[in-house]
Amino acid sequence: MNYIDVFNGDADGICALHQLRLAKPLVTTLVTGVKRDISLLKKVQADRDDTVTVLDISLDKNREALEQLLNKGTNILYFDHHFAGDISEDDRLEAYINTDANMCTSLLVSQYLNHKFLAWAVTAAYGDNLFLAAEDAAKPLNLSSDELEQLKLLGTCINYNGYGASLDDLIFSPEALYLKIKPYSDPFDFINNEPAYKKLLKGYREDIKNAEALKANYESDTHSIFILENEKWSKRVSGVFANQLAQENPNRAHAILTKTDSGFVVSVRAPLNNKTGADELCRQFETGGGRKAAAGINALPTADYERFESAFLASF
Repeated sequence: MNYIDVFNGDADGICALHQLRLAKPLVTTLVTGVKRDISLLKKVQADRDDTVTVLDISLDKNREALEQLLNKGTNILYFDHHFAGDISEDDRLEAYINTDANMCTSLLVSQYLNHKFLAWAVTAAYGDNLFLAAEDAAKPLNLSSDELEQLKLLGTCINYNGYGASLDDLIFSPEALYLKIKPYSDPFDFINNEPAYKKLLKGYREDIKNAEALKANYESDTHSIFILENEKWSKRVSGVFANQLAQENPNRAHAILTKTDSGFVVSVRAPLNNKTGADELCRQFETGGGRKAAAGINALPTADYERFESAFLASF
């Protein structure tokens, strides 16, 4: 019997897996990628009675590969908070899916584990821009405001590391970063003792400083649009910059478009004071998806920019 862990390369996916393997150590094959590489199940080679654990990728976007694995007799344990559509009732699928706008995969895993490694779930919630949910979840930990800020920065940095058009754009591959985190049951030990975190923090601070110097291409009381050039730093920072804008301007919807050779990669954030509609907007486009509060389009052709802009301005 083989064990395979499939996880999104962002803070939520990494921290969800970390909690599970702290609680249930196993020798597993790791399958992951950049944050936007969500069609991960098609990369999985599994047979009858193997167990595949899936974390923080949309069931809807992986439906065909999931059905193929179930038909082989593979056991699937699935945790996620993205749009799922119809969920198979196959006995070999154990699914924990909650699309509430204040939920993330790591919080679902924390519930599953009776909050045994809650600080890592709080870290992930901060990384997913769920600040209020993170603070609420953290109450049993009795952390100081300074400690909460440390977890917020850690979650932001892990999330930042997942963005990029390819693994070459990242500070660390998601698999490598997970393996750096793996020895630490306490996130504060990782913060204080792991050299990789200092490198990650340095990269984040440099890239976010570049982003903060940019001017919006469109800005109103209700919407903002930023267009970033096709650079490694802009690909890395696009998601966390969108999150920062959402925190700073909670009544606005925000769109960050990063140029590519053929168009744009898009990050959308619904207004934090009305966290709904981002997924519906992005699913209007072929490579779009996500969740209610935060979604994206992996490849928006240049010719579709005006259609996107019109839909974005009409959606919130």
